[in-house]
Amino acid sequence: MLTAADLNPPDDIGEFMAGFWSELGDLDPEDGGVEGTVGKRHRAFAEERVTGVLSGLKAIDKTLAGLLDNWDLYRLGTVERAVLRMGIWEIGNTDVPVPVVINEAIDLANWFSTPKSRPLINGILDKYAKIARAG
Repeated sequence: MLTAADLNPPDDIGEFMAGFWSELGDLDPEDGGVEGTVGKRHRAFAEERVTGVLSGLKAIDKTLAGLLDNWDLYRLGTVERAVLRMGIWEIGNTDVPVPVVINEAIDLANWFSTPKSRPLINGILDKYAKIARAG
């Protein structure tokens, strides 16, 4: 959802997510649609993150841009940008332990992008976590 929103920014986050789930359900109608495919708990988990990131996007992007040494935010790949945004949001807004956030972010980048993203994701989120902890 975050990569789709990055490529085509929504005017209404709720409408955007409803459309996403509807399209996902249409991929496998024999599986009971969205609820059968994703499940309520996973859907709520995803929606919390997407809503959090998109609602705070300007602040998250400002933070992220400050963490990129001699690099422009929009030179990052779409997947890496989405993963970093979500990682920054999770570190600042959930009680998920930082190592778990970083590990999951690395796994997402490996899955949806390339293993070469691993040091980038790890380095930036670790740098942010240290700054956030310091205060």
